Amino acid sequence: MELRVLNYFLATAQELNMTRAAEKLLVSQPALSRQIADLEAELGVKLFIRQPRRLILTSAGRYLQTQAKEILALADKTKQNLISSTVINGDLTIGAGESYAMQRILNLLSELIEDYPEVKVHLFSGDYTVTEQKLNNGTLDFAVIMGDLPLGNYESLQLPEKDRWGVLMSKDDELAKLDSIRPEDLVNRQILNSEQASEKGRFQRWFGNLYRQVNFVGTYNLYYNAGLMAKNSKILILSYDRLANTSEDFDLVFRPLSPALTEPVTIIWKHETELSTIAQLFINRLSASISDDTK
Repeated sequence: MELRVLNYFLATAQELNMTRAAEKLLVSQPALSRQIADLEAELGVKLFIRQPRRLILTSAGRYLQTQAKEILALADKTKQNLISSTVINGDLTIGAGESYAMQRILNLLSELIEDYPEVKVHLFSGDYTVTEQKLNNGTLDFAVIMGDLPLGNYESLQLPEKDRWGVLMSKDDELAKLDSIRPEDLVNRQILNSEQASEKGRFQRWFGNLYRQVNFVGTYNLYYNAGLMAKNSKILILSYDRLANTSEDFDLVFRPLSPALTEPVTIIWKHETELSTIAQLFINRLSASISDDTK
């Protein structure tokens, strides 16, 4: 598959009309139709169902659409990093979940942009499953993960910061009067749990024998909307500390769990990967920052 043909395919998949796609690509409609037909013949699958006025993506077409976006993004990133190999510029791409520990990384990124204005930073928010996939296919340079996860396939650097679990709630909730939240305080309460924590059974040991007496009403994968639910209802959110604005002007409060429950925060990258100049500079600065704070 040629990159040029993948571009043709993506334009056609977006427009779902061969004429409009040809106009967008500045090629003739017959030439575009031929390129798509040749691609289908090369792959041995039908990518589109052809109707008189529109196209419909097949399941194979939808799969190729997802993969083609990743392939072209990786090709463009590789090209930019090769062009910039003699100077400090290029693209730095980092994926992460939500964590206060990201502040250290964001501070370093701000300094890099200030020192090297040609550097472009791309931040991707997502849970571990998504960021690991993007790291493995090369569209991320680094992934920041929270929790004790198997890291044998990656290079890694653990940050000094740890995420602390607690309960986010309306400031009018009766539990807001407490300094910390114990398992028995959550019995028969409606709780929204982190999707990743739920999948890993993160709180079963913490709740102990009371686990079945807690009413888990659902899950969330990123914090913002969960915070809105806590603000506007009696539902409690199991969340990391310092993600929500809990100043006096806001309607949310956070109370840590007791006994305390914390998670390590680790930045990972692929084994035996030749990092770009900017990626290597970033990891060097991050390592130095950690060393300075742990002396």
